Amino acid sequence: MAKAKKPQKSPSTAAHDSSEAFEEASQEATGLCVKRSEEMKRSAKGRRFNNTEKSTKTNKRPKSNQKKKNDKFDVNKPKKPPTAFFYFLDDFRKEFQEQNPDVKSMRDVGKACGEKWKTMTYEEKVQYYDIATEKRAEFDKAMAEYKKRKESGVDQESEEDWEIDE
Repeated sequence: MAKAKKPQKSPSTAAHDSSEAFEEASQEATGLCVKRSEEMKRSAKGRRFNNTEKSTKTNKRPKSNQKKKNDKFDVNKPKKPPTAFFYFLDDFRKEFQEQNPDVKSMRDVGKACGEKWKTMTYEEKVQYYDIATEKRAEFDKAMAEYKKRKESGVDQESEEDWEIDE
């Protein structure tokens, strides 16, 4: 059995045939790309405007996890005391203003205070921690009294007096 030989083509016709084959292949490939991109656009539009499909991601938090906004502010509730750093800040501001009267920016004062607080030793900070713990103890007592009054219902009468009728 002898194999049939393909007729040989001249180099110029072979190059021409291969370029035609390349053009046809590239047209098919680009045609597929165009078809795919058109299909993707259609499906994206369909998803965007189709309300029957529910997306898995939502921008809103579930209602149970959202913080509840209190419309009523209790005037009788004691305020939390400041920390030791804020007591230091009061003293430091006075000294800093005397030494640097030209500095008016609270930002610069705060930065200088923070840097000073970081470099201070614990022994230097103790006086401010003592003040803060005293104030915290006073706050805890006041809060315990407030809770007792709230449970007994004494504060509820005063809250009703403060509401404004429109």
